Amino acid sequence: MIGATWAGGTMCGRHDVRAARMCGGDDLRENGRMSFDRTLDEASLFRICFVCTGNICRSPMAETIFRELVKKAGYDGAITVISAGTGDWHVGEPSDGRTASALSAHGYDGSCHRAKQFDPDWFDNLDLVVVFDRSQERILRAWANSEQDRGKVQMLLSFDSEQAAQVDVPDPYYSDAAMFDSVLGMIEKASAALFRQIEPGIRRVPS
Repeated sequence: MIGATWAGGTMCGRHDVRAARMCGGDDLRENGRMSFDRTLDEASLFRICFVCTGNICRSPMAETIFRELVKKAGYDGAITVISAGTGDWHVGEPSDGRTASALSAHGYDGSCHRAKQFDPDWFDNLDLVVVFDRSQERILRAWANSEQDRGKVQMLLSFDSEQAAQVDVPDPYYSDAAMFDSVLGMIEKASAALFRQIEPGIRRVPS
């Protein structure tokens, strides 16, 4: 099977692609962690996980937005998009209502989301782990068992030259609906920049 590895901003390598089916009734184990026991078809080239703190605000936004970019570009079977949180407080819950409302207002449907906690075992099956602030970056890199896996952890805004100087995407959880809308705008813009960097590598890989 063809795979891709994020290495210094490039995609390379070949290895098995394993990821979970999303929005199914059996994508969670009892401990709330996603199972990677399903192999995607051979067209799957790149696997990305967006990770915030509780997996109910920022990362569901990014997952939904990025999946829509993938769908519109016709890469449904080529790029796998998931999300998770560093903590387990909201495992099994839907997105925060303000997240769902902000997504809906911008034409996205995030209704199938259920929160999950990131499992360090996932690193082997992921090509890129995108985080939203420096606390998540520290946690994920501490969980990684190798320099290769630590290199997979990248800040979302680092992919967008116009927002990179801000470094962190603020957590809107303790704020109001207007902040959720503002954060969604930041994520939407940075996700488009990230997609532009991934897409050429997807196009170059022969079928």
